[in-house]
Amino acid sequence: MSQRGAACGDERIRRLLMSGLDGEMPAEERKELQRLLESDPALKEEWDRLLRLKEVTDTMVFKKPPDVVWDDYWTSVYVRLERGIGWILLSLGAIVLISYGIWVGAQQFVSDVEMPLYLKVAVMATILGVVVLFVSVLREKLFMGRVERYKDIER
Repeated sequence: MSQRGAACGDERIRRLLMSGLDGEMPAEERKELQRLLESDPALKEEWDRLLRLKEVTDTMVFKKPPDVVWDDYWTSVYVRLERGIGWILLSLGAIVLISYGIWVGAQQFVSDVEMPLYLKVAVMATILGVVVLFVSVLREKLFMGRVERYKDIER
């Protein structure tokens, strides 16, 4: 059998095992799984291991955490919320003050008649470049949260 055929067969066996564990398989597939289990001791061992694992996970009960854990959790939520609001207010204030400073500076810079034109153009190009780069990085960071980070990684 070719390598591709073996891989397809392994995938089929894995699918049969999983649907058998879930109890969601037609009678002919159930018979096929039974035949495979009887003919392959390693597969039978794997099946038994999966059955034990399913039994353990089905009977598992989550333990309720103590009240102290919940109190710590909600305290950390409030702290993160307060700090988040603080950073937002600080950022907004800084943006307004810096924008006003740039506006006043630009007005004085443009109205200065003694400064050579090439120097004005160079300074404005530098400022424009910084703004474009800042917006580019900000846009990338904002949209990275919505995009799958690991889409280009192969297993």
